[in-house]
Amino acid sequence: MPARQTRHVALLVETSNAYARGVLVGVKKYVEAHPGWSMYLAEHSRHETDFSWLEDWQGHGVLARIESAETASFIRRLGLPTVDLSAARLVPELPGVETDDGTIARWALRHFEERGLRHFAFCGDERFGWSLKRGAWFAEHVRERGSVPREFRMKSTGMRAADRELLAEWLRGLPKPVGVFACYDIAGQEVLEACKTADLAVPDSVAVIGVDNDELIGNLTTPPLSSIEPDTTRTGYLAAELLDLMMQGRALEPGLRLIEPTRLVTRQSSDILAVDDPLVAEALRFIRDRSDQNLAVTAVLRHIGLSRRALDHRFLRSLGRTVHGEIVRVRVAHVAELLSSTDWTLQQIAQRLRFSHSEYMSVVFKKHTGKSPGQYRRSVNGSVARQAFWSE
Repeated sequence: MPARQTRHVALLVETSNAYARGVLVGVKKYVEAHPGWSMYLAEHSRHETDFSWLEDWQGHGVLARIESAETASFIRRLGLPTVDLSAARLVPELPGVETDDGTIARWALRHFEERGLRHFAFCGDERFGWSLKRGAWFAEHVRERGSVPREFRMKSTGMRAADRELLAEWLRGLPKPVGVFACYDIAGQEVLEACKTADLAVPDSVAVIGVDNDELIGNLTTPPLSSIEPDTTRTGYLAAELLDLMMQGRALEPGLRLIEPTRLVTRQSSDILAVDDPLVAEALRFIRDRSDQNLAVTAVLRHIGLSRRALDHRFLRSLGRTVHGEIVRVRVAHVAELLSSTDWTLQQIAQRLRFSHSEYMSVVFKKHTGKSPGQYRRSVNGSVARQAFWSE
């Protein structure tokens, strides 16, 4: 193909969810850096099999989420250079780019373990290959730790009342407290709604984490949903780069190129520290619920009804830090969340969290994270995962 010829590329990627839209952003970034593409995209969902909009299309390549037999058959009929963006691998002879499901499952389990949880379960969706892989990886990681993996498989999203009751019954039967890893944010939302049906407290009895960090769903749920954020931009960019090479005549090895996720965003649905001491647990809830306040240790002592020496002793035994140390940890975590999820100035964050001034907040933050707020914000924006911070 002449180097300067416009390349006509079809995007068989749904526009109905945050993950796929993020992939399309990555494709756009590649095309901006390597102009000369004419893209064809129709609005559709995961299960779209109507490709009539490509009738009589004279194209050069395809980027596709091949998640159905119909899509696989269509791709084979086209016979064009194609990069697969699905873990289902229904056309295994193609090169593909996908999120690293093993890493996602490992991060989810580690997140629960860091909060003291010892029981783990997975809520998957049997329709999707990537969900089955995440469930298999999660079960493997759980078994490696000597625990028993438990799993519930949804058959659809937008569950009927009877289906939600089945999920609620499964949740009731799990040992508590338990960490439930949902295959994606939609499933996480269903778990949270089923917890309401089952009258189970979140996160105290059931801690929940999803995947995709869909801001709408994550903050629409009650409580807000914790989520692992895939590197969708990098996924789309690499897929476009591979397709470009194929359209230039390069032969590429089949198989998946795996992209690691970028970060884990902790929200209230998993913001728990599971401890056996009921007084420590109550103090932790009291502190967590007031992370936006300049909370004094004396306020915690009045709420619990113990002396500082007695409560510090219990905290040191359960957590390895004092009451004051936990207040600071929770406050710093809240600062980190606002640094990564907003474009607020340091002064605005300090005012929101009732620090005396932004300079003091910055000193406290750097002391406990090793980075200034500015360095931390730049590292997050540069797709550096926050696992190290949350493991402290």
